This record gives sequence, C-alpha cells and structure tokens, in this order.
Amino acid sequence: MKFIFSTLLFSLIALTTQAQESFYDFEVTTIEGQPFQLSQLKGKKVMVVNVASKCGLTPQYKELQKVYELYGGDDFTIIGFPANNFMKQEPGTNDEIATFCEKNYGVTFLMMSKISVKGDDIHPLYKWLTSGELNNFGDSKVKWNFQKYLINEKGEIEKVISPKTKPDDKEIIDWITS
Repeated sequence: MKFIFSTLLFSLIALTTQAQESFYDFEVTTIEGQPFQLSQLKGKKVMVVNVASKCGLTPQYKELQKVYELYGGDDFTIIGFPANNFMKQEPGTNDEIATFCEKNYGVTFLMMSKISVKGDDIHPLYKWLTSGELNNFGDSKVKWNFQKYLINEKGEIEKVISPKTKPDDKEIIDWITS
C-alpha cells in the first residue's frame, strides 16, 4: 500500500512539473495585483528581466522603455519582475516600485509583482527559466539584477543575456527584429 501511494504521489508531482512545458503555461501577478496569463503573449517574442530600483544597473529602465517604445507591439514585449534578491536593492512595495518606475523612467511595459528569482522561495516561472530539466534550454543562474531571458514566439528560451548587457545592445535588437 505504501508503495502504491508513493508511486501515485511521485506521478502527481511529475505531472505537475511537466504541465508547465512552456513560458506561456504560467500565470503571474501584475504589479497592480491582477492575475496575468502569459498565454496572452503567445506568438510574441518576450524579454523577461528581473529589475531593482536601487541598483547600479537601474538606469537600464531607460533603455528598456526605449526598446519597448521602438519595438513593442504585436510581435514583441517586455516584462519586468522586481526582485529583492541581490543586496536588497528592491526593498519597495509594489505600489512604491510602480511609482518609481513611472516617475523616473516613464515605464509603460508590463511590470509584475515583486518576486524571488533565486533561492528557496524562487517563483515557479524563474524556477522554469533557470532549470534545464524544465525548460529544455539548459540551466542558468540569475547572476544579478537586470538579467534578460529572451523567449521566442513558441514560449521557448532562446537566449540568456548578462545583466550588464544593455537592453538596446545590438545582439538583443537583432534578436527582436529577426
């Protein structure tokens, strides 16, 4: 009986893990607190970036917004995920983060609720982004704020871009426009 129960439990866990095979299988929460199905973005290229307001790389918000204004639309979008994982550089609440982004950088691209991008409390989306067993791309580690994941139109990771690489770098623009 114990064996049957263990087998059923293992199978259920395996099915749950495998159920999210694509980026588009996840639900996240907007910075305003509303559920957001990533499946709404099917057919678009998506740049996913973990952001922070008190980081040396925070000025990348300006380039992110510029890239969004130039290329955002039916074929491409950007999603920012505030995270406080690196030297506590995103201490604010969702409301404070939203105000900061709008006031200082005029951010209009999608911003989601603050999450964890590593560690024991890692958000399921970032667990998928960083685990080769789940994403069929390969393992990666979120090295710092403003690391970029480039997701193709099929919901698959195509590239992981260093935090120090600016959002308007030629490699990223070439990917968006190809």
